[in-house]
Amino acid sequence: MLNTLSFGLLCMLSRGSFSGYDLMLKLQPFWQAKHSQIYPLLAKLDQAGYVEHIKIEQSDKPDKKVYSLTGKGRQALIEWVPEPAAEPPTTRDEINLKAYAMWMISDKDAMRQLFETKAAHHREKLEYYDRLLEQVKQESGDNLESIDDKNFGRYILIRKAITLANTQIEWCGWVLSFFDRHAQKEERQ
Repeated sequence: MLNTLSFGLLCMLSRGSFSGYDLMLKLQPFWQAKHSQIYPLLAKLDQAGYVEHIKIEQSDKPDKKVYSLTGKGRQALIEWVPEPAAEPPTTRDEINLKAYAMWMISDKDAMRQLFETKAAHHREKLEYYDRLLEQVKQESGDNLESIDDKNFGRYILIRKAITLANTQIEWCGWVLSFFDRHAQKEERQ
């Protein structure tokens, strides 16, 4: 049985052949996965016949494996894509837990920094997503909003990522406004 990350790798390979490292980079905007998860999974997918690979010799590094989708992998994707998504989606954001317990922390500047850092992180992500969006727009032009365009899925997922990043930035700004009010109150006392 293939897991969601397996299908994620197959999705990326449906657009072309990539190394494990390239797959990790392509997957990042949509799904968080580490090298330690991707490489063993690629080996299993290869062994099971969902993908195949060729080795490319490199003089200064170990040989690189470049993976491609097989007919079996393509068929698995065709069957999986229309299935209902597993619900509910998992949200594992450490700041949620920290925010819940921040009442215990007397160093308000440290807590403020936590939310400023979070907002800055999402602004960086937003810049990255904006670059991806421009790239997709250049590739597809006027066809981008056609559901038949090969980049339509990428387009709507990048737009979703942009929306989520903007929401995180807005939320952090809202939380920081409480810190501003707290600081003003402290100054008056």
